[in-house]
Amino acid sequence: MFQSESLAAFRSRDFRVFQVARFLSTIATQSQSVAVGWQVYELTGEPLDLGFVGLAQFLPAFLLSLVTGHVADRYDRRRVVMVCGVAMALCSGLLLGLAQSGNESTLAIYAVLFLFGTARAFQRAAGSAFLPHTVPDKDFPNAVVWGSSLWQVATIAGPAVGGLVYWLGGGAPFVYGAAAVFYGIAFAFDMANGVRLGRMEKKAVTWSTLLAGVRYVLENKIVFGAITLDLFAVLLGGAVALLPIFAKDILHVGPLGLGALRSAPAVGASLMAIVLAWWPLERNAGRTLYICVFVFGLSTIAFGLSEIFLLSFAALVIGGAVDMVSVVIRQTLVQTATPPEMRGRVSAVNVAFIVASNELGEFESGVTAAWLGTVKAVLLGGVGTCAVVAAWVVLFPDLRNVDRLNQAPPPKP
Repeated sequence: MFQSESLAAFRSRDFRVFQVARFLSTIATQSQSVAVGWQVYELTGEPLDLGFVGLAQFLPAFLLSLVTGHVADRYDRRRVVMVCGVAMALCSGLLLGLAQSGNESTLAIYAVLFLFGTARAFQRAAGSAFLPHTVPDKDFPNAVVWGSSLWQVATIAGPAVGGLVYWLGGGAPFVYGAAAVFYGIAFAFDMANGVRLGRMEKKAVTWSTLLAGVRYVLENKIVFGAITLDLFAVLLGGAVALLPIFAKDILHVGPLGLGALRSAPAVGASLMAIVLAWWPLERNAGRTLYICVFVFGLSTIAFGLSEIFLLSFAALVIGGAVDMVSVVIRQTLVQTATPPEMRGRVSAVNVAFIVASNELGEFESGVTAAWLGTVKAVLLGGVGTCAVVAAWVVLFPDLRNVDRLNQAPPPKP
């Protein structure tokens, strides 16, 4: 059924099961994020409060990054993912209860989001380290592409489902209930996965083993350059937190339009992922990475200037497409260059940077929007992203000179 090399990863049953679970979990998370954003903005009307939504989910991943990686390397990664899925479903239930009770306090919502962010931090570290074990080594680059593609498709469907359910159901409770159901089904698929890893790291717990992932990333300049480039680019250029304002006050498209805007980057990313699956990136990976991040900054500027829904949607699609290329390059570099027993800790560091760029980026967007205004905040972020690319070209020449992603063998820890 999956004879083409472009579909090589799907030959593995464990990869297929893992991706179905991840797909459903992502739909739940993305649909829930639409409901939370719209609910908070309706309660307060303050851009800064949208920033706190991102901050509440960022802090656990940042503060617990050493612990999440340690857990992923010392316990069965599949079981860690399963336990976290249950915890995320319970958080959706708490959000449902708050919404039905008529709660008007954003503090209670932030508290639940903090718990949700904690569970998600452990799940993402374990899940990222688990992926390479679901396919043969030779199929891993293909697994990264298809895994990212399916994640992007779920990122398209999730906000669209969230906006549609919010609109049809008449409020956030229906979205939170649907999210809890999706998490439950994802749990069932995780149970069906046949990969059993057990403990990967055999050494005793010391500060040296806890900090091994951080030390590894800092010493590997190519990996460090790729991760930090993504961090600052998305931190500055991301406009996701401000989309409720654009949907309501600038583009006037309501919750349904907000769902479409949230899905737009994933539309571009999923299309690009399919292109990369059939025509893999073979040469000039480093230069391609820099070019794509620069275009991401330009697309952010275009979005900030637009007052037309279709033009705004197109700018977000382009941004998602070029961001997909950087995701594939970064994930392949990080996973293939990391020894298996360290993947949990290195993945935790990578996840901390990713979450910082997304959730902390949402907080940064809310703060700058409150200070400067929504449009100026987005424009400043796009310009900042382009400036970061120019600086990284000078600071990380080794990353710029990377040609093939699989050139170097994994170094020993």
